[in-house]
Amino acid sequence: MRGYDSEARTHRPRPRRKLKLFAPVFALLLMGAAFCGLRWYEYTVTFHPERYDLNRPWHVPKGAEDVWFMNKDNVQLHGWFISSSIKPAVAMVVYFHGNGGNISNGGWLGESLSRRGFDILLFDYRGYGRSAGKISDERDIYADADAAYDYVVNERAACPDRIVLYGQSLGTAAAVDVGSRRQCGAVILESGLSSASNLAATMLPWLPRWLHRVGKNRFETARKLAGVHCPVLITHGDPDNIIPAENARELYAAANEPKRLILVPGADHNVSGSGGEKYLDEISTFIQEGLAKRNAT
Repeated sequence: MRGYDSEARTHRPRPRRKLKLFAPVFALLLMGAAFCGLRWYEYTVTFHPERYDLNRPWHVPKGAEDVWFMNKDNVQLHGWFISSSIKPAVAMVVYFHGNGGNISNGGWLGESLSRRGFDILLFDYRGYGRSAGKISDERDIYADADAAYDYVVNERAACPDRIVLYGQSLGTAAAVDVGSRRQCGAVILESGLSSASNLAATMLPWLPRWLHRVGKNRFETARKLAGVHCPVLITHGDPDNIIPAENARELYAAANEPKRLILVPGADHNVSGSGGEKYLDEISTFIQEGLAKRNAT
């Protein structure tokens, strides 16, 4: 019996060893779940596309024509092109909307700018409105923005130094990305973010900065502004409950001269809607003065 007891003791399971083996596996599973969770949260916060619905009325702006063009990924994009009511047009405006809705939300803006002497293209990123495909990350937005720029140059004979890149909210990242790589006459940034990391710090203040690298998108707009060499107008509601006005100050600090910052009290995240016609008059004046100064040099 003594020998049997001795043998049994030598074959008893060792729970500590099992725990040591299980701990790294559990840690990896936890890290994987956290990674997937953060990526999922990032996507749901970043993109809110609204598809075209045949059962809902879509107000087409006065004088607008439906246009279609392809991006580099062979995805067909849809937009509205509105010719200036004044001939010749002062400039060509390419409008980059925010992360939600579609171009139907900006039709009134297109009409207003056309009355002020601008040709304007409003278009939807892939997965928005009547555009095909599905948006995945910031690279898709930049590719679609490039396609819109190519359309006005190749199909509408827009002169690059008279193209105005007008971005709203998330669309400011697209405007600056294009403007940092391609020639343009002016850039307008309305309610924009300086970077995804800075916005994440506002939305998730408890999340360590080093974990921001887990995100798929960077939207490093402030950094890219160093490559934009044309007049830059930055406007922002103060306060803004979605993208704090501090982002506008950071963008302004990063931009090259000539530049201008307009903070609109009480506008929140809807500067153009809040400012109305007076605000658009300021935008029109900024564009015309900026182009005139560039032509004079």
